Amino acid sequence: MYSARISALLCVSVLLGILLAGLTPFRQPRNAVTWLGNENGLRFARYGTVRSSGGFQTGTLQHEGQHEGQREGSCSVEIWLRPEVADATKTIFAFYTPENPLQLVAIQYRALFILKRERRDDSEHPEVIGIADALHSVKSAFVTIASGAQGSAIYVDGKLVRRFPAFRIGNDCGSPLEIGTSPVNSDSWTGELRGLAMYERELSEAEVRQHYETWTTTGRPAISEDEKAVGVYLFDERAGSVVHNAVHGGIDLNIPKRFSLVHQIFLQPFWKEFRLKWSYFSDVLVNIAGFVPLGFVFCAHWTSVRRMRHAALATVALGFAVSLTIEVLQSQLPTRYSDTTDVITNTLGTIVGVSLYSSRAVRAVVAGILSRMGLEK
Repeated sequence: MYSARISALLCVSVLLGILLAGLTPFRQPRNAVTWLGNENGLRFARYGTVRSSGGFQTGTLQHEGQHEGQREGSCSVEIWLRPEVADATKTIFAFYTPENPLQLVAIQYRALFILKRERRDDSEHPEVIGIADALHSVKSAFVTIASGAQGSAIYVDGKLVRRFPAFRIGNDCGSPLEIGTSPVNSDSWTGELRGLAMYERELSEAEVRQHYETWTTTGRPAISEDEKAVGVYLFDERAGSVVHNAVHGGIDLNIPKRFSLVHQIFLQPFWKEFRLKWSYFSDVLVNIAGFVPLGFVFCAHWTSVRRMRHAALATVALGFAVSLTIEVLQSQLPTRYSDTTDVITNTLGTIVGVSLYSSRAVRAVVAGILSRMGLEK
């Protein structure tokens, strides 16, 4: 029989190790957004975010009060940026609402610039468009999305790349804005942001070219009143926690002291997380393996040291409770991800640990090892 003290110590050590692995760091990290210094712009590192102080609710840019079948408005978005790495898959910015936190998302997928739009009532089938060879770590890119009655067009450095007749984003641009990460999980984009602007109408090809030329040469776009700018951010403050809107009375951008998510997921259903990818299955295997020691040592303790009826069932219940507790707490940690897949796989790992201890061959091997170490009672 195991020494009661050694057995208890093993149980406590395994439990603490699992809790530390699942909950570290148990805090909000500092927001990793800094000013460029001698240039206009912000640098985003891992766990960095900037968000608007509200929605851009003027004219056609309204996300509340839309009636079924109401005509989609017009909108244009300009963003001047330089990614830090060329092989990333990260969220650059997102317009969000509480009901639809991934309403309109701009994503860097390696050198691709992608726009993904989710309908409030059909999040399983998002609309996706994109252009290749737009984002590189060695140079900046000035990307413009202009959307109106004829669909949307994407420009890079003032030049039209492609039109998308079936894709319109007008009313989505009225929502609050998150920059540098996803509103629902830590998907941090890294790089430099030098300019951002929004307009409540579709910019013409000539206007897009003029904005690119004037902004990249003088540090400020030449904008007329006809273009209906609702948000122009020059990032020329170079200090402080507020990026001021150059449009009088417009919405400012805030740089929080701590990194957080505005709509963090709570226990994501396993069927929504499932992916036919090696990374998904490797995570599953890690989660199973991580709880095998818990199942083994607690079943051993409650079977051979502190005898308990239905020790195996009690151990599995403990594994489930520990995993569920971790996932609930992770929903409050912006650097972690709360989902039901982990609860299932962790519980399965506990069952595997219990099954291993129940094997006579395994118990004999462990007893032999403990006997040689002088730890058997």
